Amino acid sequence: MRIGIPLGYSGGFKETVDELVAYEKAGLDMVFVPEAYSYDAVSQMGFIAARTERLQIASGILQIYTRTPSLTAMTAAGMDFVSDGRFTLGIGASGPQVIEGFHGVPYEAPIGRTRELVEICRKVWRRERLAHDGKHYTIPLPEEQGTGLGKPLKLINHPVRERIPIIIASIGPKNVAMTAELAEGWEPIFYVPEKAGELWGEPLAEGKAKRDPSLPALDVVAQAPLAIGEDVAHKREMMRDVLALYIGGMGAKGQNFYTKLATRYGYGEAAEKIQDLYLDGKKQEAAAAVPEDLLVKTTLIGPESHVKERLAALKESGVSTLNVTPLGDDTAERTRLIETMRGLVDDL
Repeated sequence: MRIGIPLGYSGGFKETVDELVAYEKAGLDMVFVPEAYSYDAVSQMGFIAARTERLQIASGILQIYTRTPSLTAMTAAGMDFVSDGRFTLGIGASGPQVIEGFHGVPYEAPIGRTRELVEICRKVWRRERLAHDGKHYTIPLPEEQGTGLGKPLKLINHPVRERIPIIIASIGPKNVAMTAELAEGWEPIFYVPEKAGELWGEPLAEGKAKRDPSLPALDVVAQAPLAIGEDVAHKREMMRDVLALYIGGMGAKGQNFYTKLATRYGYGEAAEKIQDLYLDGKKQEAAAAVPEDLLVKTTLIGPESHVKERLAALKESGVSTLNVTPLGDDTAERTRLIETMRGLVDDL
């Protein structure tokens, strides 16, 4: 099982990268760099590539609507080059709140667009002359839509790898099935291992039945805040605001993927209450309404014995990469958490 960490969206970026060097020595395998509506992820990943030697670097995630598929492929090839083959392309649809609210792009056909994007990226990395005639993307544009001067082109440079790993962030059944069919990795959000089979077993099986045998086993990436000790339970409270934001604020009534996910987990009454409070501007009350059980099951916070139990449940459910956020007060404490986690994972 690999150990990764996500970078925060804002503040102290250079200091965080300084810490990555210590984490790398402590046994960290991977860093995930998000792209929401702060700095772009690509410039940050290039900086990390220059400062580290062994760490795998993943976008976590690049949104499928904000770059053309060809640019996404070029960006991935460039990141793989500057990192000496350490890059993983993490992609996802994000949601209407970000795509329409910040980028001004219609949020439509996420599954179809993702499928075509993956196909185009892999053609680009193989240096094929790019010809794609899909429902959502046509390359090159036909004469009736363009100037008639567009001809199929291929990537000028030879990529470090012609098959850069792709991780897709997805939680809906159809999107998960598509991920299991096409991608090297799958990244669900707010992962509860005890519910994984019930929620996603069927779509995962459906996708894997169509999976190209040349692809490796699907890498399952689970996120969790991390704190180990006898007096750290209070640190779960830090997740209340995050869960309330997603469940309550990432979309209108009936249009919030995370409200629906919490409902599918069995927290439907609480999810509805959280959303009503959040959309009414009562963010603190919404956070207070997040079920304690959900906090416990989506975190790795507690005594070492508890964390071991949660790790075993995660592994049993199929998780192969843990994306943890060490909740330490300083670099030394966060580094110790990574070292302890490395030992616990290696003992599984």
